[in-house]
Amino acid sequence: MIKIVDSIMGSGKTSMSIQMMNDDDEHSYIYITPYLEEVQRVKKETKKTFYEPKVHMNDGQLLFKQDAFHELLRQNKNIVSTHSLFSRSNEETMELIYSNNYILILDEVMDVVEQVDMKEHDLESLIKLDFVKVDKDTGLITWNEDMEDKSTQYDYVKDLCRNSGLYMYKDNMFMWTFPVKVFQAFKEVYNLTYLFDAQIQKYYYDLNNMEYEYYYVIKDKDKFKLQLGKPNNKEIKDKLKQLIDVYEGKLNKIGDSEYSLSKSWYSKRKESLAVLKNNTENYFKNIVKAKSGDIIWTTFKGYKNKIKGRGYSRSFISMNIRATNQYKDRSCLAYTVNRYINPVIKGFFHSQKVDVDEDMFAISELIQWIWRSKVRDDGNINIYIPSFRMRKLFYDWLDDNIN
Repeated sequence: MIKIVDSIMGSGKTSMSIQMMNDDDEHSYIYITPYLEEVQRVKKETKKTFYEPKVHMNDGQLLFKQDAFHELLRQNKNIVSTHSLFSRSNEETMELIYSNNYILILDEVMDVVEQVDMKEHDLESLIKLDFVKVDKDTGLITWNEDMEDKSTQYDYVKDLCRNSGLYMYKDNMFMWTFPVKVFQAFKEVYNLTYLFDAQIQKYYYDLNNMEYEYYYVIKDKDKFKLQLGKPNNKEIKDKLKQLIDVYEGKLNKIGDSEYSLSKSWYSKRKESLAVLKNNTENYFKNIVKAKSGDIIWTTFKGYKNKIKGRGYSRSFISMNIRATNQYKDRSCLAYTVNRYINPVIKGFFHSQKVDVDEDMFAISELIQWIWRSKVRDDGNINIYIPSFRMRKLFYDWLDDNIN
């Protein structure tokens, strides 16, 4: 059973985890977080000694990070590392975790489903040679165990099949999923996030028939506790209404249509990008009169140079940023995108009869982004959200119509 700790940002999920680890003298832990700054926080604030996998020499042999991770697992050490390293887990990782009875704390969700670059004719050749089989119903690609010891030019496909779920989608696309056996190898898994029902990792668990239950964090005097179920955040949202000033005015006209400011809109409406840039510059300069040190803004990867302007070009942060406090002093924001799930990933889940919720995904991403700002410490913020769809979703969330 995976325990989803689904609490709003700033409610104490990380502090609860550190407290839990400090109070546990029986188990070893693996703490996985998106950013190196959180790695250092865990190492600093826990009473246990946590080790970070690093490249180093061992008996004259150079060990890269994954080898160093495995070395620490063999020694049953408490380990803290990043999503990036953990995502490279394989069959050896799984066996070492299982044999040492680890507990996993996964801070925020991971990229557990990705499209992989694989040539269709490579798969055709493997099928003809009887190296792989493709399930007609699910598209799952499995390696023939009788061919396990044979080395071919397609060994990378064998590794993908053996270490994870590799699927064929629409006859010419291939989807990688993180090896679910790694999660199953832990004694317990705690997944720290917010609005889990909107996350790709939720759909990944559903795809693999993983059981999970919801918890949230409360603080009782000086102790953090987990409560079974989902929290009521209405009081928090009512407070946020007083702290957040969402711009309403003529600069929003560019986002009036349902799909305005989506990724496809950016690629097809290049003449409108100059308008969006001028609007954003106008908002920061004239509407909120922001200084550069007050600002954070975002757009799609690859379009930053089209939207950046005077006074805010250096204040860009990624639209999918999470779990960082680096920008908690910023009070003037611009969220110039209209978020949708990657259509290939969405289609893949639908082909597996797993439903996804586009609106929940969008509001989850927006809230996570906003929470990088001053509002996380109950500070007042101003925000420009030109997409009508994204603004409506945000108002619905504030009014507690989206939980």
